[in-house]
Amino acid sequence: MLTVDNDLLSIQKARILAENAFEAQRRLAAWPQERLDAVVEGMAAAVARHARELAVMSHEETEYGRPEDKLVKNRFVCERVAANLRGMRCVGVIGEDRERRIVDIGVPVGVVVALCPATSPVSTTVATAMNAVKSGNAVIFSPHPRACRTMGRTLDIMIEAAQSLGLPEGCLSYLSTVTASGTLELMNHRAASLILVTGVPGMLRAARGSGKPVIYGGTGNGPAFIERTADIDRAVRDIVASKTFDNGVCPSAEQSIVVETCVSDRVRAALRRNGAYFMTDEESLRLAALFFCHDGRPRPGVVGRSARFLARKAGIAAPEGVTVLVADRKYVSEQDPYSREMLSPVLAYYMEDDWMHACEKCIELLLHEKNAHTLVIHSNDEDVIRQFALKKPVGRLLVNTPATFGGMGATTNLFPAMTLGSGSAGFGITADNLSPLNLIYTRKVGYGVRDLDGAVPGPGSAGPEQSGQLPLRLEALKRVLNEAIQVLEGPAQR
Repeated sequence: MLTVDNDLLSIQKARILAENAFEAQRRLAAWPQERLDAVVEGMAAAVARHARELAVMSHEETEYGRPEDKLVKNRFVCERVAANLRGMRCVGVIGEDRERRIVDIGVPVGVVVALCPATSPVSTTVATAMNAVKSGNAVIFSPHPRACRTMGRTLDIMIEAAQSLGLPEGCLSYLSTVTASGTLELMNHRAASLILVTGVPGMLRAARGSGKPVIYGGTGNGPAFIERTADIDRAVRDIVASKTFDNGVCPSAEQSIVVETCVSDRVRAALRRNGAYFMTDEESLRLAALFFCHDGRPRPGVVGRSARFLARKAGIAAPEGVTVLVADRKYVSEQDPYSREMLSPVLAYYMEDDWMHACEKCIELLLHEKNAHTLVIHSNDEDVIRQFALKKPVGRLLVNTPATFGGMGATTNLFPAMTLGSGSAGFGITADNLSPLNLIYTRKVGYGVRDLDGAVPGPGSAGPEQSGQLPLRLEALKRVLNEAIQVLEGPAQR
């Protein structure tokens, strides 16, 4: 009986994919923007024809979320993201300041290694592929083990469409035998230029260990703050709509609500009117036990499930039309499971006396899991909103909008995206909503606009026409350059 070593097979396939992508991208780098755009349009149109089939397929394979909501995300990417890519220049001349005589040249980074989540396997994969090709890069996907079949089918559709329009073979590919060893080989391969990790936090440390630039789009313990001047009914409707969409698996969805005490009764009443059920302490402990083991490890089988399913499984006597399960909390701590993210229609509920204390609570929540992803504030006080914007260590602050839809750019003018960068330093190189501009280098071209003797001030007040002035200016220029070199070398020498 022949035994196949999947680790070795995956490693070998990873090497072949990386080498092929490197050679293919060298040819792609010569393409003009218009030709790249035609391929992107073809990819989006091809997936759009299969959007419903892929939504159903991803739900059946992963058991996450709701197929009707996944269809919305698939269409959002194929239509809204594609529309925003039109007319965007990413390669060649992308900007020019004629007055200052500076030109910006967009240059692809090369080969992108992409890891996408099982929670949104179709929409994230499509958006990532479109961004990469739009910016002249090759991209290799390592599918999530829980969504291999769906991601493979999605990529096959795009590869067929792209290659029919001339995309070099190898520019868009995926690891068909997925193992951790193969994924590590991809990330560490010399051909890889950048690693994109979306919603796969378990691979973040390995990605950072590769020494390559990493863009990390994860989830985070994102709170929604309801301030006393907010439109309470609208704020609550937004939060419930956001948290129940695709059963709470979207990266920017709210994980908790922080409320000023003076409006808490009104918020609670509005939540109940919108199907929220406030659990007792005992019920909240039973629910938390479904999500986490005693040692803190997450349990499988509850992510992306409906509130009704979770209540029934935890033995909670919630009303028939329950939409969200809510747990009253006081403190953020390592021991409290509700201080962690739960990718489901479950919310922690905190009360604070005023917006300043609420501000501190939000910071605690954002930094607890060190992703500092997204914060929502519901308020009509511009001063409070400004203070939150200035003080919060967060990737994006959303104002008076549902977090799920505002974060992905559906109800805001943020760039429409399925990968939302983390706001914590060291977890990735950008906090942006991912666009093709995050996958290029910008080469600067600067034309000479002044003579050397007018560039560096001389030691005296005499004009440059006086004898001996030019040598003095050259000496001054050398002195400035030497000082700059010493500053740059200083940290390395220390």
